[in-house]
Amino acid sequence: MPKRPAALTDAARAKLLPQIETLDKLREAAAGCRACPLWKNATQTVFGEGPDDARLVLVGEKPGDREDIEGHPFVGPAGKLLHQALADAGIDPDSAYITNAVKHFKFEPRGKRRIHQKPNTTEVRACYPWLQRELDLLKPNVVVLMGATAVLSVMGKAQTIGKSRGRAFPLPGGARAFITVHPSSLLRIPDRDDRHQAYADFVRDFRQVQAEMKAKKAG
Repeated sequence: MPKRPAALTDAARAKLLPQIETLDKLREAAAGCRACPLWKNATQTVFGEGPDDARLVLVGEKPGDREDIEGHPFVGPAGKLLHQALADAGIDPDSAYITNAVKHFKFEPRGKRRIHQKPNTTEVRACYPWLQRELDLLKPNVVVLMGATAVLSVMGKAQTIGKSRGRAFPLPGGARAFITVHPSSLLRIPDRDDRHQAYADFVRDFRQVQAEMKAKKAG
């Protein structure tokens, strides 16, 4: 298990964040965050990764079991599906910055297994300053919110994904947000035909994102 860095309290974090001017420094500071209790059982902070000049930011919900162990976002089955969907939509996965609304793995131990749990509102809000600073530093054109936790974090309130999907929402700084499902939800669909259709819809969402990216570049 990695050695834990010195704790960063809420007050220290609030004082430090405005002074951080690079993603590397932000990642280093987040490694010591103790703003909510999730750090106690997680292996490590799992921060965002991708190009410093990325025009597209993908926001998931929280790290999973593999992400918690390896220390990188979206390296598990959901991440593989996401990368495939991006490629099928004509987006280079390596061109996007990928992160999560919550940076620590939340789970319930059951024997030797660790069962994923959804972060609560307090945990989401405690972690939001890190995500907000990521977006401030990156200044992306498009932000894709994957799943309810990502929507709550960035939009500030819960929204029904089915009703919000396919619409563009303005964000501070000029970026536009698009809402879609989290790729892990596709993996839980038991029926093959339903899963195939859900994947097609997921790719369609990213084709819309790709069209928005091209429009921004052309403009």
